[in-house]
Amino acid sequence: MSAATPSEYFDAIYAQDDPFGYRERWYEARKRALLLASLPAQRFGRAWEIGCSNGELTAELATRCDQLIATDLNARAVALATARTRLHGHVDVRQARHPDTWPDGLFDLIVFSEVGYYLDADTLIQMARKLKSSLRDDGVLVACHWLASFPQAPQTGRDVHRLLRRELGMQRVFGYGDADVRLDGWALRSESVAQRAGLR
Repeated sequence: MSAATPSEYFDAIYAQDDPFGYRERWYEARKRALLLASLPAQRFGRAWEIGCSNGELTAELATRCDQLIATDLNARAVALATARTRLHGHVDVRQARHPDTWPDGLFDLIVFSEVGYYLDADTLIQMARKLKSSLRDDGVLVACHWLASFPQAPQTGRDVHRLLRRELGMQRVFGYGDADVRLDGWALRSESVAQRAGLR
């Protein structure tokens, strides 16, 4: 079984402020827009973003949450995300390795974006089980991953979403896919956007 991506890989890429082109590439801007538009509520109480990188998605999620924890393995990424969200006092950016360290309490929203394929299958199974137990009864888990394989990732995005679907055992409340990206949302309680708004 392939091992998880070593931390030295991230140390090397974060020699740059925006190694994945989050600020410049239309692909990345479009993916963020898809993810944000898919969220089934306009606002969330307590949210957690796993793998916040340099904080581009974090800053946009901050406008939709009362409290947001953002975590990343890499110290340089944490510094960049902290700077990017400095105007949002309700955002707490932390360095953490998951699932070894885990935030306390339950969440209304958990965003697991572009992280899963860096984990080996056993670690991802542990993550899936802990993520499920960290959601409130009406909470939502969102996963979004690039589908192309690359040498530094022990799994593909398709592998990640198949494993999450199997291990979570939760209702899939939305999904989007194309040749490049897979976006899925799961919840313990299936409720449509219209139902949440009291329209049906």
